[in-house]
This record gives sequence, C-alpha cells and structure tokens, in this order.
Amino acid sequence: MEYLKLLGGFILLLTGGDLLVRGGVSLARHFKVSTLVIGITVVAFGTSAPEFIVSLDAAISGHPEISIGNVVGSNIANIALVLGLTGTLMVMPVKRETIRFAWPVMFIASILFYLFIMNGQVGRVEGIFFFVALLWFIWKSFQRSRRQKEAHEILPPRYSILVGFLIIAASVVALAFGSRILIEGASTIARSLGVTERIISITIVAFGTSLPELAASVMAAIKKEADISIGNIIGSNIFNLLGVIGLTAAINPILVDFASFRIDVIWMLGFALALLLFVIPLRKNLAVLRESGWHNLSALRNLEGGHLLRIEGFLLFIFYVVYVVSII
Repeated sequence: MEYLKLLGGFILLLTGGDLLVRGGVSLARHFKVSTLVIGITVVAFGTSAPEFIVSLDAAISGHPEISIGNVVGSNIANIALVLGLTGTLMVMPVKRETIRFAWPVMFIASILFYLFIMNGQVGRVEGIFFFVALLWFIWKSFQRSRRQKEAHEILPPRYSILVGFLIIAASVVALAFGSRILIEGASTIARSLGVTERIISITIVAFGTSLPELAASVMAAIKKEADISIGNIIGSNIFNLLGVIGLTAAINPILVDFASFRIDVIWMLGFALALLLFVIPLRKNLAVLRESGWHNLSALRNLEGGHLLRIEGFLLFIFYVVYVVSII
C-alpha cells in the first residue's frame, strides 16, 4: 500500500505540475511577457509548487529532513538529471540574460542557504529575508524584460484567462493530494527499510517533485523553446531556495542537521558551478581573442552565444548517477 501511495503521489504531482505550467504560461502570455521571463518566473513557480507543498507539509508534520532534503535533492536533480537528460537530447542555446542575472541569483541564494543552515536551523527571520529576495527577483526579471523589449517573442495564449485560472485551481488540488500521499509513503518506506529520511528525501522525494521540471524541460526542448527549458530549471532552483525554504521557514522554522546535509549542499553548489562552466561561450570567446589579438581581453566578457552541448548534458547526468551512488 505504501508503494502504491508513492506511485500515486508521483502521478498526481506530475499531473498537477503539468497543468500548472500550462495554465501559468497561458496567463503569462495574456500579459505579454517574454519566453525567458515565463521560464524563470511563471513556469519555474509552477514546477516548484510540489517542492513547496511537500516541504511545508513535512516541516509542519515533524519531518524536517524531508523538508530540507527535498529542496537540496530537487535542486541537484534539476541541474544534473533534468538538464542533463534534456541537454543530451539536443544542444541548448543559453541567453546572456540567463548567465548574467538568473544564474548569479541562484548561486548567491545557494551560498546563503549553506550559511543559514550552519547553526542548525533556518529561522523565521531568514525565511522572511529569502521570501523578500524572491519578490525582488520576480520584479527585477520583469523590469529587465521590459527594458530589453523582448515582447516580440510572445506566443498567443492557448487558453482564455478564465480557463487558465480553472486549470491552475485544478493543479493546486492535484499537487496538495499528491504531496500528502508522497510524504506518507516515503516516510513509512524509509522507516521499514531502515533508510534515513535524508536519503529518501534527497533521492525518491526529490525526484518525484522534479518530475514537473523534467516534463516541462523535455517538452520545451522538443518544441525548440530552450529559453523556457533552461530558464525553468534555474528559476525553479531560485524558487526552491527563496520561495520554498523562505515561506516554509517563515511559517514554521526548519530544524537542520547540518552535519548530515553539508556534503549534499556542497554537491548542489558544485553542480551550479559546473552548469556555468558548461554554458559560458569560452571557446567562442577564445577564438575571437586569437583573431583580434591577445591584448583584447574584453572579448572574454562576452556572454552571447552560450550553449549546453550534448556531451555536457551527458556529463551532468553521469555526475548525478555518481552522486546518488555515493550517498547511498
């Protein structure tokens, strides 16, 4: 029965996340927002909803390890598993705005999260700080989009405003039930197998709550919408830290066993750095530097024309497998 709960929770989370993305993207297009901003805000928020519901429910229910492990494991899975698999399917172009703005916000939030948990908890004040930072990130994203005049990229909305809201309402119900079933099943299985909740949360639960990101990114890659795909992952990681941890801690401070999660957070930071190294157009910049002369070091600052190549996507996936095997 517990394994059926786990499976049922995965299905409801996947369905709810997919519906939330569909409804959210349609509503965003009504407001004439670029595909990149849709990816790092609306789609990211939609695909991070499972993490928020699972983490909040786990923290209130007395399972802080699931709450923290879900976010850390999901952020690792988003980059290494989701982008790894998606990048293996196709070469993914990366916009300068993603490297210049969204990635630094994600990395700074990750470092702050590491510093916050060193004292054994994420307190209410730290949670409020994270949530305020999330509101700033959303506002800044829309402001930068308007400044760069990306409105020509907007596709027509798929649904009316009313239908979009109805789809979102249905998705929230699916996510709420799915998260409850997932936590019950995962906690029972962890105790019966003698496996710690940290391992279960970082692997099984994190994978389950990352399914919406995987579905959204793969579909975006198939439809040649790389802005949504990579933007969704980086934006989702930002929402996981600033929104999920922030709101959860603001409502109910989260106790953290820092010794248990220290290595996992270091892995999370390592995957974020690996992603940056992969998407920066270093080879292109070095070629320009050779042509223009080695004195023109400003060529190295160019962030246009970055790509996540298939071999790099495959390497991310292999690193994820190594990580999972190492913690088990």
